[in-house]
Amino acid sequence: MFGDMMGMMGKLKEAQKKIEETKKRLDTVLVDEQSADDLLKITITANREIKSITIADQLLEDKEQLEDYLILTVNKAIAKATQVNETELAAVAKEGMPNIPGLDNFM
Repeated sequence: MFGDMMGMMGKLKEAQKKIEETKKRLDTVLVDEQSADDLLKITITANREIKSITIADQLLEDKEQLEDYLILTVNKAIAKATQVNETELAAVAKEGMPNIPGLDNFM
């Protein structure tokens, strides 16, 4: 039994290491989002760090419109990046988990 526990602890440590590596890799995964009319474009990492914002000149003429575009497009980019992030981390976490009977019911 003690050997099984040590084996599980080793697998958990290995899974934790893979999760940390995946988090670092997600800093390099870029997600692009743009407004429906392509007047605003945003690039964000899968860890939800904005890398670039491109704004068409015509949006600079209307502050309220620009603010609305920024809110909508940034929120869409964050939602996309969050989905990528959660999917990647869940896959790594599940792959590295030791086989504990009954645990599948919680994941």
